[in-house]
Amino acid sequence: MTVKTEVLILGGGLAGLSTAYHLDQLGKKGRYLIIEKREKVGGRAGSEKKDGFLFDHTGHLLHLHDPYGKKLITNLLRGNLTSHERSTWIHSHGVDTRYPFQANTFGLPPKVIAECVAGFLQNKRRPRALSKHPSFGEWVDKTFGSGIERHFMKPYNEKLWRTPLKGMTTEWQGRFLPSPKAEEVLYGALTDQKKFFGYNAFFRYPTKGGTQALPDALASRIDSKKLSLNSRATHIDLREKVALIEGLGEVRYERLVNTLPLNEFLDIATPLSGAVKAARRRLRWVSVHNLNVGVDRARISDKHWIYFPEKKYPFYRVGFPTNFSRSVGPRGTSSMYIEISRDPKQRVDYRALAKASLAGLRECGVLKRSDRILTSLWIPIECAYVVYDQARTASVHTIMKALAGRGVRSIGRWGGWKYSFMEETILDGKRCAERLLGRRVLESDSRAPLQSLK
Repeated sequence: MTVKTEVLILGGGLAGLSTAYHLDQLGKKGRYLIIEKREKVGGRAGSEKKDGFLFDHTGHLLHLHDPYGKKLITNLLRGNLTSHERSTWIHSHGVDTRYPFQANTFGLPPKVIAECVAGFLQNKRRPRALSKHPSFGEWVDKTFGSGIERHFMKPYNEKLWRTPLKGMTTEWQGRFLPSPKAEEVLYGALTDQKKFFGYNAFFRYPTKGGTQALPDALASRIDSKKLSLNSRATHIDLREKVALIEGLGEVRYERLVNTLPLNEFLDIATPLSGAVKAARRRLRWVSVHNLNVGVDRARISDKHWIYFPEKKYPFYRVGFPTNFSRSVGPRGTSSMYIEISRDPKQRVDYRALAKASLAGLRECGVLKRSDRILTSLWIPIECAYVVYDQARTASVHTIMKALAGRGVRSIGRWGGWKYSFMEETILDGKRCAERLLGRRVLESDSRAPLQSLK
């Protein structure tokens, strides 16, 4: 039996669900089919239950900046959304300092503070021009100076990206890396500066249901008959516009929306030109192995998350979901997500990595020797962060141009092969729906009807 659909959407995460929702809103109600390999929607914005705890696929928080995105998400989660002022810290040299490091060196050893401030001010006094296409390493050095680079920027980012900073571009950082003024750097070296910096100074999180609440809310606004769960795409014939789907068989489509990681999609798609195959081979990413832990003690930390730049700790970041919402863990307990970055080709010994991670958390004081671990759950993310190396942009351009010529739009954080967050992913789905309908789309235009949310 052959299934036919006007628009085939691969992936039931936020990007795919948003595309379907906005197609409905814009007059193409039910003219699509969403294929999701798992038994539920959500993708990496989902949550997993174990032993009374609700664990997300690492820390997923809602940073709402776009007027339409904010209105849509707050309406979807009406009555189920809590706002927080970020409490984010960095653990290094045996102490915790406020995020971002470059504006908050107060509390570090005096020699470290002096190196950081002196390097920053030297840059300000004798600025060095950036090259036409600077590497991320050059930008860090010429923006923050050698002290901040040595004590945080280089060790932390190389720990996360598994790539030398000189091999990365600056295209990804944008709003993600605050650049404080000289007076802010000085003030943050002399006292406990409490000014908020960065795009994520405030965030929202579902009061109940973990991040799974958001994709569930989106899915409830579309026709469940147009959503096929436990359905994995195994092959896409781009020329004939036919997809082979486990559980469904052959699906013929007119246009296709991909939200799977771009590398995974290309690995099941044919035919591909030599240029596209070469571009696919140049795509780079890192995997994140996310250890979720439930602890038999309430409020093990008063923070939301902590960064760990030093090599002695295997993890680069640890977060505390029970500080986002008490509903994600039983009363009297705490939960953590522990994030470890690895090259995707690197074999991981989970037992050894868990042992080293818990030892590191005891060493830095997050865990006590007497703390009892109630449960744990590994959630590996094979394709977690897209590496913005020198080949990334040209490769993605080549791939996207070829896919567009075949009636394919590849969107979202992984389908679009970029660094983004949940609100932007939902807006990607909106813009995709508009383009599918032939509408002129401005990246800054996020207006769309909200009739079904009344």
